Amino acid sequence: MSALFLYGTLRDTALLRIVLGPRADAVSMWPATLPDHVVTWAKGQVFPTIAIQPGANTVGVLLEDLSPQEVQRLDFYEGGFGCDLREVVVCAEGGPHQARIYFPQAGLWQQGVPFDLDDWAQQWGAISRLAATEAMGYLGTCSPQDLAARMPMIRARAASRLAVTGVPAQVRSDTGADAVEAVETEVLHAGYFRTEARVLRHPTFQGGMSNTLRREIFVATDAALVLPYDPVRDRVLLVEQFRMGPYGRGDPRPWMLEPVAGRVDPGETPEQAAHRECMEEAGLSLTRLERIGSYYCTPGYSTEYFHNFVGLADLPDDLPRYGGLDTEAEDIRLHVLDFDAAMALLDTGEADNGPLILSLMWLARERARLRAAA
Repeated sequence: MSALFLYGTLRDTALLRIVLGPRADAVSMWPATLPDHVVTWAKGQVFPTIAIQPGANTVGVLLEDLSPQEVQRLDFYEGGFGCDLREVVVCAEGGPHQARIYFPQAGLWQQGVPFDLDDWAQQWGAISRLAATEAMGYLGTCSPQDLAARMPMIRARAASRLAVTGVPAQVRSDTGADAVEAVETEVLHAGYFRTEARVLRHPTFQGGMSNTLRREIFVATDAALVLPYDPVRDRVLLVEQFRMGPYGRGDPRPWMLEPVAGRVDPGETPEQAAHRECMEEAGLSLTRLERIGSYYCTPGYSTEYFHNFVGLADLPDDLPRYGGLDTEAEDIRLHVLDFDAAMALLDTGEADNGPLILSLMWLARERARLRAAA
């Protein structure tokens, strides 16, 4: 079996150990170069890509003494990035060596600026290692193609986990999560979304530990939610779309009025996500964000965390009627309502989701201030 030449993020020792598994330290590794190839960032991604470029020289490492299981693990992980194996000749100690590299499928990624491993490690290393830990847990349960489809959400879940900071504990208990005794984690479903069953014991308010409990959780991401408001015209923008939650509950009208909302992508702040989502869903450029708060939407079973804003914007009469991205199968209708008409939704019950109710109530409290400053 020929050796493997690694040119990208797997040169990071910590990431490579996660992917290779328990025998990682037994693998032989030494510096090598691949002539006539260049490594750049893949445009819009958090990882590099490689391309043929005469005269260029790519620095990497050569791996040998890989077991069949380790090759299987590498094939699975790299398949999650749309890569296949190619035969190459690399320059290493002692002269040329036959090796294989993971090469992206044609047309899959566009080349960006030159790749730097230290820059990647500083910006994306922690997210990528945590994402790889989840990804390798799916080995043997899904194909590399399925893993590739899951990777954006896997990275988003990793980013959400790393974004946790905790809030003050002046009233609540300051008992730390490290006091919880984790017994077992079982993955119940892994697709675009992930659900887990956790078996655990936790400290009780009266002292001691609880009985062993089994609790199921929905492992989600952080999201940014924005209610666009025009303080000059005194009107708001709402989006309407079909929602699976009401449909699954049996609601006879599963189309909902909501603030603009979307996932916070890895590397984004909630504020950046708020601006991006307003542009994607409504073609709307915000002038300023007013923070409402951040909170768990359903803490009894979901890790999803909301960052809620009111976004100040110009909302003229000729805004487009429809919005959303075709690439995300978004079918969105836009509604511009006068403030009084929007507030009436609270009285009629047509505003029947938490973020919209909270956003309208916050706006009612702050409206005079926002209008006075407009």
